[in-house]
Amino acid sequence: MTQDRFGNATSPCNAETAQAIDDFIDGFLSYRPKAANILAGAEADPNCALANAYAGMLWMFLEAPVAAEKAAPFISRAESADTTVAREISVVQIAATWASGDVPSTMQLCEQHADLYPCDLVIIKLAQYLYFNTGDAPAMLRAGLKAIPDAQDEPYVHGMIAFGYEQCHQLEQAEVSARKAIEILPNDAWAHHAIAHVMLTQGRIVEGAAFMEEMAPRWEGLNSFMYSHNWWHLALFYISMGQHDEVRAAYDTHVWGLEKNFAQDQIGAASLLARMELAGIDVGDRWQDVADHIAQRGADTTLPFLTMQYLYALGRSNDPMADTLISAIKQKASAPSFEQDVWQNVALPACEGLLAYTRGDFETTVKELGAALPRMAEIGGSHAQRDLFEQVHLDALMKTERLAQAQQVLEMRRTYDPDGVPLNRMLAEVYEKTGLTELAETARARSPQ
Repeated sequence: MTQDRFGNATSPCNAETAQAIDDFIDGFLSYRPKAANILAGAEADPNCALANAYAGMLWMFLEAPVAAEKAAPFISRAESADTTVAREISVVQIAATWASGDVPSTMQLCEQHADLYPCDLVIIKLAQYLYFNTGDAPAMLRAGLKAIPDAQDEPYVHGMIAFGYEQCHQLEQAEVSARKAIEILPNDAWAHHAIAHVMLTQGRIVEGAAFMEEMAPRWEGLNSFMYSHNWWHLALFYISMGQHDEVRAAYDTHVWGLEKNFAQDQIGAASLLARMELAGIDVGDRWQDVADHIAQRGADTTLPFLTMQYLYALGRSNDPMADTLISAIKQKASAPSFEQDVWQNVALPACEGLLAYTRGDFETTVKELGAALPRMAEIGGSHAQRDLFEQVHLDALMKTERLAQAQQVLEMRRTYDPDGVPLNRMLAEVYEKTGLTELAETARARSPQ
């Protein structure tokens, strides 16, 4: 019996398959393209259960309606393959259950697996991903902590734990864990990402921008998601500082254009464009290319968090696919499933509010999106990502002259973005309109641009 790089037991296999497995493990945890080498490795070795299970999992990360279909041949080979290694049998079961669409059982299997094999970081990372998509931050943290103390010398463990802490609003612990990861591996982009979350949430805007600019050279060679997403985070700092040229440059050079057909790249571009416009930044004709690529997805309701941003982009570009997608969302919300409640009572009203916003119906936005906001965590995504929906709702409050409500939201937001240029510009407008001229002047002084 052999072992993988973390000491987990594996069935003996040829050198090429072993390399493909190692490439997947390291590439998956470090967000590098070499993870895709598992596809050719699995094709070349159909009797390797682990390689084929990993290949099936990789297809599932496509986050598209065809993902399970693409994964199916690999899952079938994995289930038919010869293996007596208990850990591999468990991995195959996890992959097959996920591909079948039974996400709750998949999460349960991941938990049980991690209890038995705390150094199996692939499955722990998968568990975090699935919990992330359902908005269960405590479970994300719990999954990451299962690797301690057995894998405490591995940087990726601390990066995973850091993000779990951050999503639980345990910001100090999050930064400690992220910096531990960077101490072990300075190029750990997921740990850089966790610190960006912490600094944004704590209002350390200038410090956050400087930190991410310093880390940026280390992102070369990452897959398109991690590369563009870390630049997306840097762009959020630029927006807060009112640096319009830097935001546009980040978008054009680093956020959009790497893998235009990939779900995460599409929603990263769409959400950044939306934020730019909400901050008063001219985005020119940039929406069209993003919407054109999203329209090619058709009525994609794979994950509510993704679908909501697809719909916004389509609506913002007046693409007729928006009407097709909202119809599909209504059908999804009426279909029995483990996620029906989230689609029916969170995603659907949110989508109706978002589409209304793109069409100038701000009253509907206030009503429908506002109703969904208290439960928005259940659609998945991070705090920073979901903040887009808070911003859209806030802008709808402003546009419908709900100044008292807007003032409350803005001042609460200023607790973590005290000197934000767009935020203080909006505050100045609210205070001016409500006759509080002294407060308006104070807000203007915080946003001199």
